[in-house]
Amino acid sequence: SSRMMPPVFRDPRRPVRRFRPFKALGHFRKLMADKEDTAQVFHIVECLPSPKFRRMAEAFCASVKGQALMESEPWLPDVLDDHDALLKLPEGSVAHAYVAFMRREGLSAAGLVAESEEQFPERKLYKDQTQWLDDRLRDTHDLIHVLTGYGRDALGEQCALGFSSAQYPGLTDWFLAWAGAFELKRRVKVEAPVYAAVGQSRRTGAAAPPVFMEDVRSLLAEPLEVARKRLGIVEPTEYRAAHVAYRSRGIDPYDFLASRNAVPA
Repeated sequence: SSRMMPPVFRDPRRPVRRFRPFKALGHFRKLMADKEDTAQVFHIVECLPSPKFRRMAEAFCASVKGQALMESEPWLPDVLDDHDALLKLPEGSVAHAYVAFMRREGLSAAGLVAESEEQFPERKLYKDQTQWLDDRLRDTHDLIHVLTGYGRDALGEQCALGFSSAQYPGLTDWFLAWAGAFELKRRVKVEAPVYAAVGQSRRTGAAAPPVFMEDVRSLLAEPLEVARKRLGIVEPTEYRAAHVAYRSRGIDPYDFLASRNAVPA
């Protein structure tokens, strides 16, 4: 069932976000200490507002496409977490790849919603278009992993953020992608093309139509390779090369901390 379209772009009661880069850095350090503490990402979003993002958001919500999606699309987490329905779509579809990814990683769209609402319980108060778009950016993040081929390892996460940072003019994803890449280079002393991987992810994201503007149900039904071709998403060669470099030194890119002791001095 589709939801009622939010009548206004921005609820006047919504507090204005203030630009607080040092606070963002503090939350980033907490995130680096525990990669699974994704609550820190929501805090960073609050600290890094972007006027350009607001202009883009307002234009999209007012567009024919934005209005049509608001009117026709159900609550995305319900669509994304209905694995039985998704698996009824054809083999090789984006839906099948998405379900495999979420099950392998032990993730759910509802889990991410619960986490964002736990951090900012007031989010539920604002039934405006800003909230609809914020929710949409959150709910399509794991689809970006599936479409691009970037895993949930430390570098894969920076690359997925690099991709989305080029899809819309916000500061958070850009900051997380490059700060995370810097942190990775600092922690793991291996000649791996970390910055090149993030740079490639940004170029791919810039060339692709924005994933958050896609009709998600149609996208899920598309064959994965067809969707990648249509969106112009290329092979993540630099990311793969970085994984080869890590593994050649006996380092598991999915578990740096466990294998860090094994890094030869």
